[in-house]
Amino acid sequence: MALSSPGSLPAGFHCHVANIGIKDATNDFVVVAADGPCAAAAVFTQSRFAGPSVLVSRDHIADHSARAVVVISKNANVATGPQGLSNANEVVAGVAAALGCAPSDVLIASTGVIGRQYPMDHVRAGLAALTPPFTGTAAIDVATGIMTTDTVAKVATAAVAGSDAVVVGVAKGVGMIEPNMATLITLMFTDAQIDAHVLDAIFRRVIGRTFNCVSIDTDTSTSDTAIVLASGSAGAVDLVAFEAALHDVALSLTKQVARDGEGAEKLIEVHVDGARDHDQAKRVAKAIVNSPLVKTAVHGADPNWGRVAMAVGKCSDETDIHESNVVIRFGTQECFPSQVDPTGLEALSAYLRGDEVLIHVSLGIADGTATVWGCDLTDGYVHINADYTT
Repeated sequence: MALSSPGSLPAGFHCHVANIGIKDATNDFVVVAADGPCAAAAVFTQSRFAGPSVLVSRDHIADHSARAVVVISKNANVATGPQGLSNANEVVAGVAAALGCAPSDVLIASTGVIGRQYPMDHVRAGLAALTPPFTGTAAIDVATGIMTTDTVAKVATAAVAGSDAVVVGVAKGVGMIEPNMATLITLMFTDAQIDAHVLDAIFRRVIGRTFNCVSIDTDTSTSDTAIVLASGSAGAVDLVAFEAALHDVALSLTKQVARDGEGAEKLIEVHVDGARDHDQAKRVAKAIVNSPLVKTAVHGADPNWGRVAMAVGKCSDETDIHESNVVIRFGTQECFPSQVDPTGLEALSAYLRGDEVLIHVSLGIADGTATVWGCDLTDGYVHINADYTT
């Protein structure tokens, strides 16, 4: 399904985007509100250091219904103790009061530096400035308002075949990315009418095939949050068509996140087939895409397939993987077991200088497959993270 260019939020949604002085002069306070209650679903980080925003939203999403989501960027509000939890609840209550709904109808996400309290004087001023009904409809404004070290805003839109409904998604994330049952921060909105429990099941399947298959640096965030709200304004839809549209949006955002990894210059796609099952294929693929040696080889356009072999081999618990059955390719060029001559190596190096690199590994066991995405490892990643809080 072709994705349309970034545009408006779906029918039934409006936004408020502002700068309230969390860290700098860029927008850092976003509220997306529906005209009425929505079917809702969400998944969150499994981190043992999950922030108050995650804890509050987990509680509020339990009934699979929500009216709005508020995002504060540049401050994660993580490891902030009882005061941090109180502040998150105050933010939710302030948004709810402005909208005239219950606090439990508002979800919250936060992203940025860990271990710092919200500057509540700025936050309270931002809450006081909320004047519904909101008039904003630009998805790009929402995407920009949730950015931290992202270099570009991430937006994707897809139509639901056979209906007037659309799915619009935004995401942020370029570092501390190795999702575990959730993802970075991504917000998806649709005007499709869909049962909340069906929406939850579809959303979890889609997240499992997209955002849970991306990795920048093997580090799971304390704030990972993925939310979908369905206003129902466009009426009922075919569920297969809806899941396809939601998947297309999520996959586009997944690739945008991988491409924008901190310091990244290349998108890496790893496809593993011939595995015992999907889970094994995904474990092997993640071992490859997460390997610093593989990532630096791709960055340097070095066709060192031995590093891929190393990454496969270190999956030592996968005792049914045997070297004699494995095939390794860069793009379509087989590197192992067939040897590549010097001319072929030059061609592979030229391929690796491109901005997208496919690593394809066949395990020769059964028919399990998985595809994951990541990026190369550059000195830019080191510089960004060495200076993150200073």
